Amino acid sequence: MGRWIGVDYGEKRVGIAMTDELGKIPMPYKTVDKKDAMKVLQELVREYEIEGIVVGYPVSMKGERGKSARKVEEFVGKVKKLGVRVELWDERLTTVEAERIMRELGRKPSREKEKVDMVAASLILESFLRKNEG
Repeated sequence: MGRWIGVDYGEKRVGIAMTDELGKIPMPYKTVDKKDAMKVLQELVREYEIEGIVVGYPVSMKGERGKSARKVEEFVGKVKKLGVRVELWDERLTTVEAERIMRELGRKPSREKEKVDMVAASLILESFLRKNEG
């Protein structure tokens, strides 16, 4: 498995995570303004040998799609033009988990939303990798 990118697409910001070159270890990379997300992803695809991009898919706890899911679907349509494999991945509770991790590290998630977004992207990517190992 090659290098993968994880994306937590939000209303204002986009959290981005990336694996090591072996595609094994996900790490928070950066958080960008939503309007800059495609440019940053394009640069990453060009600079690294990216095998694919995993985009968190917001569904309700009942598994229903809402307005946010439709926005993610529009975004994914653009991401597919980058010419790499693109996967939608259930992101339920990743932000909650990211906030918990930050609190455990003595951080205040409410003051560091950009870091929460990066960590959430990393959790999305980690979940995808675990399910697709082997």
